[in-house]
Amino acid sequence: MLIIAVVLAALASLLHVYIWWLESFAWTGAARKVFGTTAEQAAQTRELAYNQGFYNLFLAISGIVGVVLLLGDHEDAVGTTLVVVALGSMLSAAVVLLLSSQGLRQAAINQGLLPLLGLLALLGARV
Repeated sequence: MLIIAVVLAALASLLHVYIWWLESFAWTGAARKVFGTTAEQAAQTRELAYNQGFYNLFLAISGIVGVVLLLGDHEDAVGTTLVVVALGSMLSAAVVLLLSSQGLRQAAINQGLLPLLGLLALLGARV
């Protein structure tokens, strides 16, 4: 069960690297289609999205470091903690998105599904 948790955590982290790229570097281009924004909206929110993108990158880094530590030592408390905090934060952000914007419901589900499954798998591995 731990290997499933590690794979899901790695996939969730990679998704957040992609979100970082979209928000920080492609906000006025490719990200407009993904997020459904107009050119004017993208231009007005570019700086906010850039900053938010880095939050996603830092979550991804935490998750990846946790995964690497767990691959080295399946009982590593620091690795487990990093994975739980990263996935928990990703899931929490998805819940906030879901509750705050019904128009982005699918994006919230996409953002939260891997972290949710990863947390459940990690819990199953630790019980």
